[in-house]
Amino acid sequence: MSKMSSLFNTKKKNIYNLDDKKFFLAMKENCLFHYKNNPQYKKILDKMNFDPNSLKSYSDLEKIPFIPTLYFKHHNLLSLKKSRYWIKATSSGTSDYNVSRIGLTFTDLLRGWKMIKNVFSYHRLWSIKMHRCIIFGYEPHRSNERAIAKTAHGFTFLSPSLSKDYAIRWTKDGYQVDLDNIEMKLIKYSRGKVPIRTLGFPAYTYFLLKQMKDKGIKLTLPKGSIISLGGGWKSFYKEKVDKQAFYNLVKEVLGVDDNHIFEFFGAVEHPILYTDCRYHHFHIPNYSRVIIRDVETLKPVKNGEVGLINLLTPLSIGTPLLSVMTDDLGILHEEPCPCGEKSPYLEILGRSGVEDIITCAANAEEFLKGEEP
Repeated sequence: MSKMSSLFNTKKKNIYNLDDKKFFLAMKENCLFHYKNNPQYKKILDKMNFDPNSLKSYSDLEKIPFIPTLYFKHHNLLSLKKSRYWIKATSSGTSDYNVSRIGLTFTDLLRGWKMIKNVFSYHRLWSIKMHRCIIFGYEPHRSNERAIAKTAHGFTFLSPSLSKDYAIRWTKDGYQVDLDNIEMKLIKYSRGKVPIRTLGFPAYTYFLLKQMKDKGIKLTLPKGSIISLGGGWKSFYKEKVDKQAFYNLVKEVLGVDDNHIFEFFGAVEHPILYTDCRYHHFHIPNYSRVIIRDVETLKPVKNGEVGLINLLTPLSIGTPLLSVMTDDLGILHEEPCPCGEKSPYLEILGRSGVEDIITCAANAEEFLKGEEP
């Protein structure tokens, strides 16, 4: 068994018990694979004077040249023949030009499935009870390759679904946001006994809750209902509200306590599932690591300090996603969490002001210079 597959065979009870040696071996194997099979990736590493064989210990992982998410928005950085890919996914950009494109093989999907199965089992999100699903995201359509749409659709299979309703509906004119329809469905479903599960962009969830509050609508969703959030605030980052204020609004409008609110974090360039704990902290699972880097020097900072989020995982052989630099600011906390998990947890501060960080943009541009799209 490969070192990569061995890592993703981590047992459910151990997903937050970090095994640095196993992670290091999987990362080195993944780096060597892409270096050998992807000429474009090899060119990047050679340009940065980095040899994967120089990786000797876990502490060396920070030396792996990271790929900015900007790079994936301009290049198809695939390591295998097109016939090997089972899924091609894109990020949620504002245009076709402004999205990342990645490819995943059957092996990647198998590893991803093992991860998802364990994470959802650990957080007790699987259910055999009938639910109604409300997705604050895209209705499935063959033209939609966004990873968030595929993820949201997959969420509807965590339990048997009596109904599935989408806030962003497909029409003859393309996708249209229809929060009024979701408001009507919530009112109708709240009168029944079947629990409701929601998932989707927190911005659209918030906009609907605020709209309902302004109208004086207050519901009590059926027992067992959960509110799930994922996908970030995207272009609505200026409207982003404090988490506690959001949870209070959910309680006020829908009657759901914050211990029935779950938040997910991930990215098309980093297909790892982060699920918050009871205290709404994103603990780092054994399938990934996070490095926080200084916004000017891009060198790692100490835990507890603010910086750019650098995400690491050896999940994919289809696309070199092993070290990706985001344009998000975050903090990695190592202090004990009341939930009892010992792995550090990531606090995501958002993107406000990141667009103005010249050093990050310049570094990304350095990767792009001289490369073929």
